[in-house]
Amino acid sequence: MSPANRLNYYRRVFSAYLMSSHSQLTFWHEVPEVNPNASRSELGEYYMPFSAKADYPGHRDADGIPMLDYHGAIGLQYNPIAIAQWGLGNYNLFRRSGNENHRKKFLAASNWLCAHLEQNPSGISVWNHHFDWEYRTPLKSPWYSGLAQGQGISLLLRGHRETGDTSYLKAAEKAFLSFTNSTSEGGVTFTDERGHLWIEEYIVSPPTHILNGFIWAMWGVHDYFLATGDALARTLWEASVRTLLSNVPRYDLGIWSLYEFSGTWLPMLASPFYHQLHIVQLQVMHFLTGEDLFLQYAERWESYRRSRSKRTRALCYKAVFKICHY
Repeated sequence: MSPANRLNYYRRVFSAYLMSSHSQLTFWHEVPEVNPNASRSELGEYYMPFSAKADYPGHRDADGIPMLDYHGAIGLQYNPIAIAQWGLGNYNLFRRSGNENHRKKFLAASNWLCAHLEQNPSGISVWNHHFDWEYRTPLKSPWYSGLAQGQGISLLLRGHRETGDTSYLKAAEKAFLSFTNSTSEGGVTFTDERGHLWIEEYIVSPPTHILNGFIWAMWGVHDYFLATGDALARTLWEASVRTLLSNVPRYDLGIWSLYEFSGTWLPMLASPFYHQLHIVQLQVMHFLTGEDLFLQYAERWESYRRSRSKRTRALCYKAVFKICHY
């Protein structure tokens, strides 16, 4: 990261943590939970509740769509991932309560996703982020994400299920094409030298295989198969499950989980929030697949989280990583 980007990063993070109760972090850092009402065999409630995100108290536009305050040079922005999660949280609450207000919100999010599906330079329909983002390789506006593609699809398919409106299904079909193309072709998948299929949260070279983004994106592929019976979606789901099974041990540092394979001289540990998210995501993966390895690592990482010494070592390690690489 360049000195200018590093300065902007620290200014923005300092402001978000200390100067506002409604920063973008307020939205993202909901306590991760498994949704016990989700189904593995049909399109129902989403796999995590997102209840706090459904009632996010931050800024809304004139149509009630949440906008996240990143502070600093980025400021107030639409984030398609946040909008999809806000919609999924409201969908879950509507399914449980029948409350019409939650239905309106989840359909508002679905409508926003339909209206903001854009073609990238390769002609593939994506949800763009229209702001620069400080990452190992800075992401320049507009940039798209396999995570956004997966969760956008998950929401639109539920919008179609609820209303029968084919515009939601057509938008999901367009977005799904990003999973059938590699990152070099304008899509969001990457096949490594071992033949493992990854879905990339950030489209950078070399790829970083962010764990939480990969898993959330996988659920979008799974939902697409449930909703459409598409044979290619099933193939992609099974291939990504094999990738995750083969690589989960590589994310285990012995004291904590890795956030990604960053390619930096210090591996990037997950923050406490993302470590807990990884645990929940692996619990869901065990629920969806029956693969015991996922539960084994969820339980192992939970034991790390409950260990004061390992938690302290992980926090110290994370601080050193930030100083060295951000």
